[in-house]
Amino acid sequence: MSTVLTSPPATDAPVSAATRTAIRTVLFDLDGTLIDSAPDLAGATNEMRVARGLPEVPFEDLRPMVGAGARGMMGIAFKVAPTQASFPALRDEFFDRYEQRLLRATHPFDGVEAMLDALREDGLSWGIVTNKSERFALPLAQGLGWSAHAAAVVGGDTTPFAKPRPEPLFEAARRAGVAAAACIYVGDDARDIQAGRAAGMLTVAVRWGYLGQGEPIEAWGADVVIDTPSQLIDWLRAKNAEARGLKSGSLA
Repeated sequence: MSTVLTSPPATDAPVSAATRTAIRTVLFDLDGTLIDSAPDLAGATNEMRVARGLPEVPFEDLRPMVGAGARGMMGIAFKVAPTQASFPALRDEFFDRYEQRLLRATHPFDGVEAMLDALREDGLSWGIVTNKSERFALPLAQGLGWSAHAAAVVGGDTTPFAKPRPEPLFEAARRAGVAAAACIYVGDDARDIQAGRAAGMLTVAVRWGYLGQGEPIEAWGADVVIDTPSQLIDWLRAKNAEARGLKSGSLA
């Protein structure tokens, strides 16, 4: 039985240029989209708790906050907000501890490697756009064996602005040598969808990610919501077939 992909309600907005252009490059968020890094991020957080004689926070409480980075993890573990004086020292310790265990338990989600292989087989390039700083993003890509294959790896500090601003996505498209309208952006957070739409890209939201504690995924405004990595390949093939039909005039 085939799985029906979930799309947001139709609107009266005009069809964007992205929907009329063949997709050449797929840009992905990293944490919660390509990789499950929650075990190492939670592990670094709980190391800090144990070092202070505190009990560990249950993993299921920390996992949804992975997308919020140090802000989310320190908020859960120590009830500290970024505006508080104690936050910078906690954040820096968290980063140092996390850096020591980047790939201890982190791994691609099931189906991700096969999805990336299918993209290459279909002649599409792919890249990473994450709010993780290059300090972590580049070693992760290298350690996972992706650096040689990714058309771009853009971190949260690669450009002056991070998501939900579109600048990191524009930079990834530039490095990939394609127009933004020929890219799609795939992520597990509402900010990913905001950034993709601001960049004029089609957007894909993934249910297997961390999702956070905000609005439900269907409310983010993505062009499609998928349940498994393989569904992305099916959707891309259908979109590119549609674009080829528009170009030839067969769907005019």
